[in-house]
Amino acid sequence: MRLPSNRQCATEGDGKKMDQAPPFRNPFVHVLKFTPLEKAKIALMTVTLFPVRLLIAAFMMLLAWPFAFLATVGRSETSVEPQCLWRRLVDITLKIIMRVMWFAGGFHWVTVKGRRAMPAEAPILTLAPHSSYFDAIPVTMTMASIVMKAESKDIPLWGTLIKFIRPVFVSRSDQDSRKKTVEEIKRRAHSGGEWPQIMIFPEGTCTNRSCLITFKPGAFIPAVPVQPVVIRYPNKLDSITWTWQGPGAFEILWLTLCQLHNEFVIEFLPIYTPSEEEKNNPALFAINVRRVMAKALGVPITDYSFEDCQLAMADGQLRLPVDTCLLEFAKLVRRLGLKPCNTEKVLQDYGNKARKLEGQKLDLDDFAQFLDVPVSEMLRDIFALFDEHEDNCMDIREYVIALSVICRPAKALETMKLAFKMFEAEEDGAITEMELAVILKTALGVTHLSVSRLFTAIDPEDTGKITFGKRCNSTITGHNTFLLILVFNVALLLFFFFFMVSSIFCNQACLILNVIPSLGFI
Repeated sequence: MRLPSNRQCATEGDGKKMDQAPPFRNPFVHVLKFTPLEKAKIALMTVTLFPVRLLIAAFMMLLAWPFAFLATVGRSETSVEPQCLWRRLVDITLKIIMRVMWFAGGFHWVTVKGRRAMPAEAPILTLAPHSSYFDAIPVTMTMASIVMKAESKDIPLWGTLIKFIRPVFVSRSDQDSRKKTVEEIKRRAHSGGEWPQIMIFPEGTCTNRSCLITFKPGAFIPAVPVQPVVIRYPNKLDSITWTWQGPGAFEILWLTLCQLHNEFVIEFLPIYTPSEEEKNNPALFAINVRRVMAKALGVPITDYSFEDCQLAMADGQLRLPVDTCLLEFAKLVRRLGLKPCNTEKVLQDYGNKARKLEGQKLDLDDFAQFLDVPVSEMLRDIFALFDEHEDNCMDIREYVIALSVICRPAKALETMKLAFKMFEAEEDGAITEMELAVILKTALGVTHLSVSRLFTAIDPEDTGKITFGKRCNSTITGHNTFLLILVFNVALLLFFFFFMVSSIFCNQACLILNVIPSLGFI
């Protein structure tokens, strides 16, 4: 696979061209590099400033609890009580306590641009880019409602603080949870400003702020005016960003608290009122709001989404190659609707059809006929990924392997079986070194990959062929079969990444932030 050198300007979901070209920087990767001076400063701060700040932040959380508890006693979850004087005092007190907590963390001042709309003007605030759990700063500034898992209210201390802001609770055990959540959002959004504003991060996952990825439609389904809000962290050292590949949750906390000062800028953009077409089409509404926010931020937009990020979450500690084509492939497959519902059956059918072709090259028309779809610009883009030699032909087996990887990233063994089934010779069920290279480089989405040492290790008898399993005329031992499967899994481990160093902290942070990716809510 390869990214074509003559990539054209991508189009959005409504067919319009993007204002800017897609980013070449992977939005799910964050790399931190330190100078010797920065390392010395962090070492010094670790034993001096860090523990003090951590202690103060913890104390502020404890101090906030009794006020939040007092305000939530006897309060209904289905209606809003009049904002009497003592509740207003509690609200102000909690905002002050939270501001002191952030001040202790190095956020000494927060720059606010624009004017925040009233709940009656814009019931929903859409924030982007979402890049860290420090994005909770706007929540504590505004005390706006958010969407959270129902289990969060049972977390000691934190659950009481969360209930104070009247979140929309989502039950993961309830099959109708998505529908009920959308209905509750609609009910609050159409209350005429009676309920607090709902704050939503429509990206649904964290990125490195290099672009804006696809917005989920959850914030736009109610079809009410929204206020776009953009956030920035203009710090010299970006210790804030928490992505799927990069520093873990605790490391981010440690590095941020070790900085003398952390900047945070929040900008409230003009209210966006949807047209009649946008009210009937939440996806179009989301696209147009994203375009406005990207222009304000001065960053490109891309159709990568949380589903692409799920590739990086599959099955353990994994790492995504910087030059992989699979994210681009996954994006195009999703936009064309080529991701099958019945994954196993469709992949097996594709595998059988590809095997019968016996390596025959297909042109664009043949490729469209194979998939039973019309020729389109997006199909041309997919075709170009597999047209490595730019001779207007491709090997359909590579497409099937790549599709298997993005549809079932945690099932490396199944992808391996499918690949061998398509490439193995009829007489002995074996593949060559060149065919193994094609299989592995396609599974990783890279252009070049040397497998000579691997093949030699699997084929010690130097037959020039290997098989997947132990068969009657097999040239590969059971041990080497295991080695091949193991190496293939290791190759995929190089493709996907989900940090485990701070898994406990990450899980807790996810409980606290409660990202609801299927709806695009924080």
